[in-house]
Amino acid sequence: MKIFTGTQIQELDKYTIEHEPIKSIDLMERAARALTKAITAECSTEVKMVVFAGPGNNGGDALAVSRMLADRGYDISVFLFNTKGKLSEDCAENRKRALENKNIKNFIEVTKEFDPPALTEETVVIDGLFGTGLAKPLESGYASLVKYINQAPCRVISIDMPSGLLAECNTYNIQAHIIRADLTLTLHTKKLAFLFADNQQYIGRLKVLDIGLSEEYIRKTSASYTMQEIQDLRPLLLHRPEFSHKGNMGHALLIAGSYGMAGAAILAAKSCLRSGVGKLTVHTPKKNCEVMQIAVPEAVVQVDHEDTYFSDAVAADGFDALGIGPGLGQEEGTAIALIAQLRRTNAPIVVDADALNILANHRTWMQQLPKNIILTPHPKEFDRLSGSRSSDDYERLMKAVDMSVRLQVYIILKGHYSALCLPDGKVVFNTTGNAGMATAGSGDVLTGIITGLLARGYHQREACLLGMYLHGLAGDLAVHEKGKECLIAGDLIDYLPEAFRALYYER
Repeated sequence: MKIFTGTQIQELDKYTIEHEPIKSIDLMERAARALTKAITAECSTEVKMVVFAGPGNNGGDALAVSRMLADRGYDISVFLFNTKGKLSEDCAENRKRALENKNIKNFIEVTKEFDPPALTEETVVIDGLFGTGLAKPLESGYASLVKYINQAPCRVISIDMPSGLLAECNTYNIQAHIIRADLTLTLHTKKLAFLFADNQQYIGRLKVLDIGLSEEYIRKTSASYTMQEIQDLRPLLLHRPEFSHKGNMGHALLIAGSYGMAGAAILAAKSCLRSGVGKLTVHTPKKNCEVMQIAVPEAVVQVDHEDTYFSDAVAADGFDALGIGPGLGQEEGTAIALIAQLRRTNAPIVVDADALNILANHRTWMQQLPKNIILTPHPKEFDRLSGSRSSDDYERLMKAVDMSVRLQVYIILKGHYSALCLPDGKVVFNTTGNAGMATAGSGDVLTGIITGLLARGYHQREACLLGMYLHGLAGDLAVHEKGKECLIAGDLIDYLPEAFRALYYER
């Protein structure tokens, strides 16, 4: 699924109008019907509805919805804000239609003074002030109106976008000037701003409504941002030959675990083995040897010279992939061993956890990273890698995109919608996973999965895409039985087989 910019969405509307062909006012009617259906599914006719409509096409949508809701027996009060005496063509037409509708008992056009209505717990506000066309933060009267709505106990349903929220970058936006919706009914596709954690406070629940925009435009127009879906991943899958043996299913090397952090190594090892690899060798300090051999008998344990930490790079010849970092610790000897290991390993590499923190503490080493290496930071780890704290998720993503292009590496920026930043500057968002996975060890499991897929023979891009999806899907399957509060990282490994089955076979 492509994620278009606000500008591209306007072009998509225009293309649909020209090539369907359909009049713009009729396309607005189509959108309004979809919006009305969604709103009536949420609200009974017992509630009092107050509609705030802006002067543009978002306001036109709101006016059309007002008319349709009034025809269905809803008690509607409409406030159209026309402070500059200029409405968009379709908004003006819907103003005319609303005024002609006898079921709308209260229609007020605000040109100068505004006496706000009472908004109670029984009120549902339909927010149709501004949509994807908004290019700057709200100010003056509109900002005051947003504050008034936000402090009221009413429910808020936003059309397309919560008013005040910009479609992409909100780094310099004013938080108090953005509607905090309980439900956002967005048209046809998700917007980039919806994918960032720091914007969830404005969006509430999100529903995407299909309004039949041009599939031809969507198909032929390139997008910098996409969301992966299961049908995108199935063609990437490698199938296991009937006459395969462990020697041709890949040999992975995992360097993980300091003393007291053997659990991270165990989680990464188990998930690696569950990802189809033929053989796995785990390099870990001496004091972790016994617990590793008991917990993961399928893995070969290679002990370090030191009792408690990784101290010396190992020969990587004969390995098909390397995963390094889970529970590794940050001893200075480990840091030196890490950069030496990265330099001497020719196989694909996944770098996570303490290995990332070591690189953040020795940032000049970043220039020495092998091309096509995979980095899997969570937000704070990435901020340390980049050398500065990001103001918001959008700024962090832009830094990650820049870093992936500049260093020619793959970066998985972990989160609710984990983002894979590709060396060509494009970004793929993952669509699986849930809040129950916000638990220690989840990242170690992801490292193990991707390392196993690399050793199995997947290219870095495909291993990242499949790894993110399988990791999240295992979490989604596990949460049905365990619940979000009780989910632990080991549950993800237990549900990996079912996740693989769902990916390989139609369910």
